[in-house]
Amino acid sequence: MLVRAALAQFQGTQVDLEVIPQVQDRARLTPIMRRASILEGVVVYTMVSQDLRRAVTEEGMNHGVPTVDVMGPLLTRLSDLLEISPMAKPGLFRQLDEEYFRRIESIDFAVKHDDGAGLDTLAQAEIVLVGVSRASKTPLSIYLSYRGWKVANVPFVAGIPLPPQLDRVDPRRVVGLVVNPATLQAIRRERERNLGRTLEGYTDLRKIREEMVQARRAFEEKGWPILDATQKSIEESATEIMRIIYARTHPGEERGDAP
Repeated sequence: MLVRAALAQFQGTQVDLEVIPQVQDRARLTPIMRRASILEGVVVYTMVSQDLRRAVTEEGMNHGVPTVDVMGPLLTRLSDLLEISPMAKPGLFRQLDEEYFRRIESIDFAVKHDDGAGLDTLAQAEIVLVGVSRASKTPLSIYLSYRGWKVANVPFVAGIPLPPQLDRVDPRRVVGLVVNPATLQAIRRERERNLGRTLEGYTDLRKIREEMVQARRAFEEKGWPILDATQKSIEESATEIMRIIYARTHPGEERGDAP
């Protein structure tokens, strides 16, 4: 992009631009320089490795090819200003870029699969959270998606069967969420206050207890692990969920927190 921007300043001049990615060793430099010499070209390079930058200069001199170092002076100046040496790891920017786009894709997936939505593609989820209303399903989904997981959440409603699409999901990737009834009652009362209206039976402690019993029974019948989110922060619950999923999908391996 930098070269194209520079070439735009030379109107009326036709220059062929060829991009050669992933040049990470000297062996690849020789044929590139030989070809550039035949074409009477200029090599502009963005090597982060000091050894490779030196190799480009030497190969350019050997083949009579002019070279332009784009990255070297910038790295040197930044190193002086920041008082730290660069990592000199090729491809790091591309790797970070890929991680960024995966995170965006995961967040988009979580939004489209929130509260029982997107059931047709539910099986694509890497984590599925099932729980009663106000069991932190949505905030957990968003937090986990920010960590790079494709997460869906499905509500459990007492007396209503769970959607059949859940049967097509790998049961190792499903976690049931429960909350202490008294705590859940307080959370739901706060929601009613925010809504400015009363929801029938929504904060009735007896009904909440029965709802929680039914939820636990359903989760146990499905063989899903159960996470009690009572008094846990979103970060704590998310960490536990990641460990559960990783342990179930990678038995015998060291636990991790990445998909």
